Amino acid sequence: MEHKNAIKGSEFIVKETLPEEIFIPEEFDEEAKMIAQTCQDFLDTEVMPNLDRIDAHEEGLMPAILKKAGELGLLGISIPEEYGGFGQNFTTSMLVADILGAGYSFSVAYSADTGIGTLPIMYYGNEEQKQKYLPGLATGELLGAYCLTEPGAGSDANSGKTKAVLNEAGTHYILNGSKMWITNGGFADVLTVFAKIDDDRILSAFIVERNFPGITFGAEENKMGIKGSSTVQIFFNDCEVPVENLLGNRGDGFRIALNILNLGRIKLGANVIGSSKLAINQSVQYANERKQFRTLIANFPAIKYKLAQQVIKAFANETAVYRMSKNVDDAVKRNIADGMDKGTANVEAQREFVVEAALIKVFGSEMLDYVVDEGVQIHGGMGFSAETAIERGYRDSRINRIFEGTNEINRNVTGDTLIKKGLKGEIPLFEEAAKVVAGIDKFTGKPDFSGNYFEDVKLTVNNFKKVFLLLVDAAHKKFGKKLSREQEIIFNFADIIMQSYVAESLYLRVNRLQTLKGEEAGKIYKDILDVYLFDSANIVYNQGIEAIYSFIGENEQDKYIEALRYLTKVKPANIKEARRRIADKLIDDNKYQF
Repeated sequence: MEHKNAIKGSEFIVKETLPEEIFIPEEFDEEAKMIAQTCQDFLDTEVMPNLDRIDAHEEGLMPAILKKAGELGLLGISIPEEYGGFGQNFTTSMLVADILGAGYSFSVAYSADTGIGTLPIMYYGNEEQKQKYLPGLATGELLGAYCLTEPGAGSDANSGKTKAVLNEAGTHYILNGSKMWITNGGFADVLTVFAKIDDDRILSAFIVERNFPGITFGAEENKMGIKGSSTVQIFFNDCEVPVENLLGNRGDGFRIALNILNLGRIKLGANVIGSSKLAINQSVQYANERKQFRTLIANFPAIKYKLAQQVIKAFANETAVYRMSKNVDDAVKRNIADGMDKGTANVEAQREFVVEAALIKVFGSEMLDYVVDEGVQIHGGMGFSAETAIERGYRDSRINRIFEGTNEINRNVTGDTLIKKGLKGEIPLFEEAAKVVAGIDKFTGKPDFSGNYFEDVKLTVNNFKKVFLLLVDAAHKKFGKKLSREQEIIFNFADIIMQSYVAESLYLRVNRLQTLKGEEAGKIYKDILDVYLFDSANIVYNQGIEAIYSFIGENEQDKYIEALRYLTKVKPANIKEARRRIADKLIDDNKYQF
């Protein structure tokens, strides 16, 4: 269902969302479920039996598996039908990323090919470029890669030194430079390469084919994890690129790079859903088999705590991802209705939700790190052995906090971008903050909980948002435009924003599930929500108190601390028993079924 007044990017911090306005994965239709089953069957038959061969970089294996995925249509999920794809909406593409995310190194290769390897051409290519490359990318006849990072440049993408100069005949750009950490670089046929034309300050983008003269490829990198993913350096030595392969206009490259990276952040949030559920299944199945002190370790409360926390974090991440997916789809429809072409409508919709994309990338990557880390711990000494699957998951997870911009960069994007949107008037951030500040003296004692479960939860979530609004107002008054330089405070704000978004997403989904599944079946989801709110309140309080001590003057501190205590109080619930009930369901099912 599309809502005409669907929430816009970043508005969640100042505007309430109704439960019926979000999408939850329980609502996928039969077509989407069939696509998901196709993805799962493909993993089970083509990927999982070959994990060791993939990690050993058996020559030709990964591209062969990708081409098989292309034959099933899995590489063309997002590509429009007129170019040989399925033309599915954004939410369905996230479902595919979710399921295939369990594929270890394969999921990295798949995401790079269908995401950053294909979407620059799909969104920014002219008609001739789309006709030439997209049909092959949709079927797997062509495989894609994205060449942005350079030695010495790192996270500062626009500082790259690769240069393009037009030849005297005006027919070709001559590329010189190098790129590093290029996923799929060992076999990709089509490369999106970023370089500066002449002495331009801003990057441009080019479509470069593997067989163009002047390209050489380095050896495969040996990595801590995702060992089966192809990662190489690429060198351009007087590489000749036809002028018609300039992607977009001159100087568009940096904008293209940022927008495509933003999409990559969203997709990463989906990828870790599949990875986390797989690791949870491995954890509970081991706990249901391993005996210590003459009993299964699944019976120990300490193990139940770990299993429950794995479920809670994974469920929360999944909820936030699909909430935002629906927001993006609604924004695409709104943009098309406003006269944008499909490509621009998609780009602008994803750019609109840059704050949500950044926070979901952080939350998801840190969620998976928690899940696999505790998975190893549940396995004990066996978890450290390469004989167990959880060991591969642990190693492969670590890259996600670096991919698509480090989590430090994404925390900065979350806090700083939201503040800048407020300063530009894109959202009424400081107007709403002023209202919260005006009522600060009322934030004493404890909130007046009504006794209605969901009303009380909504009050708690809105209070988390008020913590940010209260503090951002004070920080802006103290630092002004220099606030963006105070990265520690921006990070405090980012974690408060992140917890507010995920907690609200969870509240909205659990509310919906009560209607869909009924009161009795919905109890376990209330347990998940209760524990998450309890943990989230502690995070918001700790980030808030650190921020207060960082910049609030001593004469004002007591007032802000009192307000912080009030705004982070949750209605009492037996969190220990809630965790045990969650763990018991997981143990009884012997797999993730939430």
